[in-house]
Amino acid sequence: AQTLIDLEDELGILGNAAFYLSIPPAMFPVVLKQMQRTRMSDNEERGGWRRVVVEKPFGHDLASSRELNALVDDVFTAQDVFRIDHYLGKETVQNLLAIRFANTLFEPMWNGNFVDSVQITMAEDVGIGTRAGFYDSAGAARDVLQNHVLQLLALTAMEEPVAFDAEAIRIEKTKVLGAISLPDDLATYAVRGQYDQGWLGGVRVPSYLDEPDVAKGSMTETYAAVRLGVETRRWAGVPFYLRTGKRLPRRVTEIAVIFKKAPHLPFSKTDTEELGYNQLVVRVQPDEGITMRFGSKVPGSAMEVRDVSMDFLYGEAFTESSPEAYERLLLDVLIGDATLFPRNREVELSWQVIDPLERFWADQKPQLYRSGEWGPGSANDMLARDGRVWRRP
Repeated sequence: AQTLIDLEDELGILGNAAFYLSIPPAMFPVVLKQMQRTRMSDNEERGGWRRVVVEKPFGHDLASSRELNALVDDVFTAQDVFRIDHYLGKETVQNLLAIRFANTLFEPMWNGNFVDSVQITMAEDVGIGTRAGFYDSAGAARDVLQNHVLQLLALTAMEEPVAFDAEAIRIEKTKVLGAISLPDDLATYAVRGQYDQGWLGGVRVPSYLDEPDVAKGSMTETYAAVRLGVETRRWAGVPFYLRTGKRLPRRVTEIAVIFKKAPHLPFSKTDTEELGYNQLVVRVQPDEGITMRFGSKVPGSAMEVRDVSMDFLYGEAFTESSPEAYERLLLDVLIGDATLFPRNREVELSWQVIDPLERFWADQKPQLYRSGEWGPGSANDMLARDGRVWRRP
């Protein structure tokens, strides 16, 4: 605390300080209480602002997240707590709001009257690396599904905010997270897997159980997929398919809005055999941009219609370089803009989605999938039962 005071006096920063707590969840109570005891978190102590940045995971279930939220809000004032999710700092995630609400082209069709389903994929081609100590006690659902993926779902499904500010956007995201429904048949529509040995990028890679420091016989999932609903008038009856996993064929994060087929086609069936569903795909990473997929006539004398793609790439359309996600978010912390940071209510609602899945999976061994494949076969079966298939990124 004295070192901080000395730096304030030396640099003339008037007591302003932001604390980034990149520490294990178990250390939060100790660190926060010490900050409270030494008054490092007190806005009045030095005449400036004191803010804290908290990294995910925000607890390991609903009960622990509530305890953590209460502790953080007790030590710091609620408006000075910034729960950081770096995915929300990515340009394409923020552009999702611009696509929907700055244009008249998409929003009229952004509902269950036209949308067949939504697929959100966050795939990684790497294993757990040196994170075994954390990952083996968390798993894919707690590590990624609870925060990154559900936040992407909320931004995709939210209503238009009354203003582009922190409170208005949070209100709409909270409504979506509170309206999420789990499938009645979790055995069919909730899949967990664990990567086995295999080949990836021409290199032989070990199974999860053979990774250093992973507990023998661990039942931690490295892949999770689930079908969710959003019980609002806009999205009633539209399934949201979410999946995340490690050691998948490639690193990609995308949101795919898949539209219904035309109710009637005047062409012969043979002319439209290769015509699929119209799609709007927001690529979060890599190759940030948007793809529209639609039917077009094939050049020639026959009226053959097949799918084509139209791409927008950030790197080609703009000469300005995009800031890194953490750069943008840390700047927002310093200027006090909380638009891209989830509040504690969002965190708690997300855990209300994940906790029932964790309880259901508690005594079940995850299904194995070979490294370099798109998850266990049951994930494909999940969509096949609904007459759908996963989009291949």
